[in-house]
Amino acid sequence: MRKVIESTLLSLDGVIGDPHAWAGKFFDAEAQQSSLEQLLRSDAMLMGKNTYQIFSQVWPQWTGPYAERVNGMRKYVFSSTLEQATWNNSVIVRGGVESEVMRLKQEGGKDLVIYGHGPVGQALLRRGLLDELHFRIHPVIVGHGRLAFAEGEHAGLELLDAQKLANGVIVARYTPAA
Repeated sequence: MRKVIESTLLSLDGVIGDPHAWAGKFFDAEAQQSSLEQLLRSDAMLMGKNTYQIFSQVWPQWTGPYAERVNGMRKYVFSSTLEQATWNNSVIVRGGVESEVMRLKQEGGKDLVIYGHGPVGQALLRRGLLDELHFRIHPVIVGHGRLAFAEGEHAGLELLDAQKLANGVIVARYTPAA
């Protein structure tokens, strides 16, 4: 069965919003390679409307192995209001997030990746459909912005492993606790 793996850029104070403003300088060659290795273990991305709208404007302009992988892979966009998805290999899913992700997990193939912890990730965590959460914890305090977890959201996690990159970023892999 395929796994659903959430990968989130996180500041030390828990901010995930606007990572282009604070995380970009940490995306060096080692971080790119680490991210690409994770992406190569996946063959589809899951995202909500907001992530789709941001990614579909940015990624088609970028080049290199990571961008080629993102642009080429299947993208499932969960939205009841998005009228069309023109980014390469994107499909709008209008039904329930949980039922569609259960179906996708049953299909053959590589893992499914979701970036950030927005409404789609929150719904999957609540329903026990996230298999792993990967946090790329950046050595920076942002001081403002959207936090990773909404007030009242809770889940027990078990650490699978952690790796410190040379740039100070810690990649911590967790699985939801049983």
